[in-house]
Amino acid sequence: MTIQSEHTPATPANGSIKDSLAVETIRLASLISGQAPYEGSFSQRIPGLSVSRYSRATKDDMKSFDLPSLLIVAQGAKTVTVGQEVYPFKQSQILVLPVALPISLKITHASHLEPYLSVKLVLDPHKIAELVLRVYPQGVPAVTKWSAGYVLSADAAMINAASRLVACLSHTSDAELLGPLVMDEILIRVLRSPIGARIAELGFAGSEANLVTKAVAWLRNHFSHPMKVAELADMVHMSESTFRVHFKSMTSMSPLQYQKALRLHEARRLMVSEFMDATTACNLVGYASPSQFNRDYSRFFGSPPKRDVVGLRQQVTPDSNLPLE
Repeated sequence: MTIQSEHTPATPANGSIKDSLAVETIRLASLISGQAPYEGSFSQRIPGLSVSRYSRATKDDMKSFDLPSLLIVAQGAKTVTVGQEVYPFKQSQILVLPVALPISLKITHASHLEPYLSVKLVLDPHKIAELVLRVYPQGVPAVTKWSAGYVLSADAAMINAASRLVACLSHTSDAELLGPLVMDEILIRVLRSPIGARIAELGFAGSEANLVTKAVAWLRNHFSHPMKVAELADMVHMSESTFRVHFKSMTSMSPLQYQKALRLHEARRLMVSEFMDATTACNLVGYASPSQFNRDYSRFFGSPPKRDVVGLRQQVTPDSNLPLE
């Protein structure tokens, strides 16, 4: 497995910038803690914003499905795996997932005294497209290499913006009027970062990244339907070979692997949240063979459906909310 990481330019050695970053990060952690007083992930009144707190490291990987998102860690550390790509990140770092992805995640550093604390923003392609025109008025630099995710080291200005966004939650009018403006600022800072061109491509109609996101959206909406890769490629006006290459680079998996992950995640949700039996869930998500479903489910989640669902329900306690974010 490989680790894909990108870093902002090195800071001067005088220590003042590092001190400023440390102060801002401590402030962000305090603000997140106020919005997440106990274990779990909590959606906020600003659309697309959530905060998380976890007070212990996790031994096993947790399977989840993440929307396109930007995650800023204020305290602790975490590892996210997408396909064969592994992304470890920690305090004062940012993980950007450009497209909706099935992921495995693990909290690697957390304690009751210093819990894992993070803030997450769901990325809106339409908002990105709007901001790209302002950040790149002369056009977006050519992109030759894609990845399912990117890790950045945050600077004090980015952490400060995240702090101001979380601070807006304390006042309804601030959340409604100022929150969206601060979210725009954060997106602009990401677009101006070393990975900015890759994120900007998502907002350009006809770009390879934009076409792959359209294919991903179709799969998410039709995952229970039979799918041929050639037809999906034709739908987004790409040759099958080119489509396979770009899809794999942006998701770290093939279209068929992506579809299978979607089906298994939805089946798991149906069994856990709607108390559906495995056979019914299997049929609803598009599997023709219950035995094949059980084999795929066991390989993907590590346990057969019934045992996995029982374990998940036991984990959903005041001290452990699922899924982790």
